Amino acid sequence: MPSNDPPAVLERFKSLKAQLDDIEKERLRNQITLNEILKEQQIAQNDENFAEQRLKALYKKAIEESDVEEALLRAALAKINEIRAIRNDRRLQARKAGNKEAVRRGTLMKNLITSAQTLPLFVGKPGEKPPPLCGAIPADRSYVAKEGDMVVALVKGLEVNWILAEVVSWNPVTKMYEIDDIDDEQKDRHVISKDRVVPLPLMRANPETDENALFRPEAEVLALFPHTTCFYKAKVDQLPATSTDDYHVLFEDMSYPSGYSPAEPVAQRYVIAINQDEHA
Repeated sequence: MPSNDPPAVLERFKSLKAQLDDIEKERLRNQITLNEILKEQQIAQNDENFAEQRLKALYKKAIEESDVEEALLRAALAKINEIRAIRNDRRLQARKAGNKEAVRRGTLMKNLITSAQTLPLFVGKPGEKPPPLCGAIPADRSYVAKEGDMVVALVKGLEVNWILAEVVSWNPVTKMYEIDDIDDEQKDRHVISKDRVVPLPLMRANPETDENALFRPEAEVLALFPHTTCFYKAKVDQLPATSTDDYHVLFEDMSYPSGYSPAEPVAQRYVIAINQDEHA
């Protein structure tokens, strides 16, 4: 862990390590029960007089143990989110103090990839629906992005572009955002209205459990063009198969006979609806 972290973060890292140790102990304990279930199932297949009570008891035990493991995992994820929040708050405080660190473009591109890969994955309980800003689900109309949040903003310069930006502040009286272009080479700050700002997803959707929180094939979207900080119109070509996979999208490009470029991979975090009233 980095040595320049404050005591609050170091203490949480220490707590997280203990939690991870507990998770591994619980996993090993649960594996013993699962192995016992497999043995009993094999016996049941070869013994007509097999009593089902022991197998039912093992099923019940396995469910109870899995609930314990789930609780431990969720607690660890909560601790990770605490660490992320503290680090982000320190970064914002440094920026306010005029200590914003300049980031080279190559490093910025790597950071954007890391940000997408480490975006929290929504893991709902049975029957729980994905919330707004999970995958393709847009924010509520009343939602206001917080300071430090990543957004897509429609700005006017030499030309009009949808850019990746960071929220500096929100004025509830004027209903205007102050945002910074995420690209340090531009060094631009903009004051723009809420209807020209689209919050990025705060969680990834799992295609294996929450396919309804993904865009459908052929959906028209705005997507981050590879190796840039600008968003352009595109069409969804292929959905992510797993929670770590990217979309494959076709960007509008009239230099191709079809009107679209070849498919490009774009992470869930950087694909948003053109019309925020619907996500498919």
